[in-house]
Amino acid sequence: MPSTDPTPPAPSDGSPAATGPTAGPPYADCVECGRPTEYPASTPGIVHCPVCAWQEAQRTACSG
Repeated sequence: MPSTDPTPPAPSDGSPAATGPTAGPPYADCVECGRPTEYPASTPGIVHCPVCAWQEAQRTACSG
C-alpha cells in the first residue's frame, strides 16, 4: 500500500530541491530590495542579493 503522506521526501543528493530557499538557516535580507540573500542572518555588515550585488559592482566599476 502506498504512503498517505502528501509531502514527497526531500532529496539528499544536493539537487536544487534539497538546497532551495527553505533549506538551511534563515537568510539575511538584501539591504537594497529586501529579497533573501545567500548569507545567513548572522552575517555582519551589508549584504546584497546576487542581483543587487551585480548592479553595485557595475556602478562602482564605471565610477572612475
